[in-house]
Amino acid sequence: MDQPVPQVSEADVARIVARDFPPDQVAGVQGMLPESGTKDWHREVPRVRLAILKLADGDLRKLRATLKTADQDYRDVLSYAEYPGYFVTISPSEPDAAKRARAAIPDWEQYSAWLNRK
Repeated sequence: MDQPVPQVSEADVARIVARDFPPDQVAGVQGMLPESGTKDWHREVPRVRLAILKLADGDLRKLRATLKTADQDYRDVLSYAEYPGYFVTISPSEPDAAKRARAAIPDWEQYSAWLNRK
């Protein structure tokens, strides 16, 4: 596999909501997130919800827009949240596995730092 995949849970989602949004918005954000992951074809719901939260960056307007994007194609929010640089620098047809793996490292470090930030 070229790119690491985060192993996350709904507990991580709750922690990030509480960390990134003001206390008076936490309940509202927690109420909006179940809108994501309700379709039969939706996969990896906690991972997608974290991607939504990362892209929202504590902004309710961005959260609403990102929820809509995820509802249309959850892979869009995953790629932009987890590997924003990878898709700019690596062609989908790149044959060099080592080059693909190296390109994923900075994005993975950035995502991990965001996820583990206090």
